[in-house]
Amino acid sequence: MDGTKESDLTTAVLMYAIRCLAEGDQSSLRNMNFGPREIEVLRDMNLADLYRVESLRAHCLEIGLNREVYWPMIEHLRRQRESEELQQGLIAADAPLEMMQTLFGLGSREYTRLRRMLTVEPSVGRPAEPDEASTHTLWNTWIQRASRVEGNPLPPTEYLAIHRETGISMRAIWNLTQRWNQYGDLTGRSSADPSQRTCADG
Repeated sequence: MDGTKESDLTTAVLMYAIRCLAEGDQSSLRNMNFGPREIEVLRDMNLADLYRVESLRAHCLEIGLNREVYWPMIEHLRRQRESEELQQGLIAADAPLEMMQTLFGLGSREYTRLRRMLTVEPSVGRPAEPDEASTHTLWNTWIQRASRVEGNPLPPTEYLAIHRETGISMRAIWNLTQRWNQYGDLTGRSSADPSQRTCADG
């Protein structure tokens, strides 16, 4: 027997109520208007009864949207979705584990799982250093963005933007910018160019 949308809703709520009863969550049951008589009937309900609900084309529920809960929930889901999409974008660009740990607190197991899911080739050895022209391009791009954003490391979106703007590998971007950060002032006020020191250091 095919269920109806009404029966699906009723079944879901009854299963929730049965779980509340099993866990002793009387507060949630009261909030759903379950009194002593309704709870007693709920105790006697079995799996076959839930299957019989499929024949119902009406429900016994009063549904209302709590906007004070709904919108924070939607905002939380949006932030989670954006964070996950950003993590996938960075890993697809071959972001190193250290970077993902620093920016997102991502563990090695989840990092490996995402790389496999995104079919990112395993990295072998240290990434090749960009040539001098690319290093200067990265330095200038880094300085411009660092001067507009407080804190270090930069937000993850900035690293992805730098990668897309310069075409330099994410591993090289992370390694060089973290190295440059050791020199201190990244707001563009420093007269010394750490990209020169990086090249000199080899």
